[in-house]
Amino acid sequence: MKSRGELYQNPDAPEGPELGDEFWENAVPFENGKTSVHLKLDADVFFFFKRQGKGHITRMQDVLKAYVRAQEAKEAAARTTDEKRKAG
Repeated sequence: MKSRGELYQNPDAPEGPELGDEFWENAVPFENGKTSVHLKLDADVFFFFKRQGKGHITRMQDVLKAYVRAQEAKEAAARTTDEKRKAG
C-alpha cells in the first residue's frame, strides 16, 4: 500500500486536541532545508561514488558539506585576522 503511494487513514481514529490561537501565534514555519537541483558531473566523479554502492548521492552531499564547512572556517579565520589587524 505505502509502496504504491497510498496512505492508510483510520476513519475511527480519535481527533487530536484543538490548537488554540496562542499556538499559532508562536508557530514558526519549518523548511526542510533541501533544494532540488539538476547537477551535471564529470562521469569519472559520478561513477567513483556510484561504484561504492547504495547511498552514493548521500556521500556526494557529505563531501560537499565538508567542503562548505572548510570554506566557512577559512573565511571566519580571515575575518578574525582582519579584525585583529584593524584593532592593533
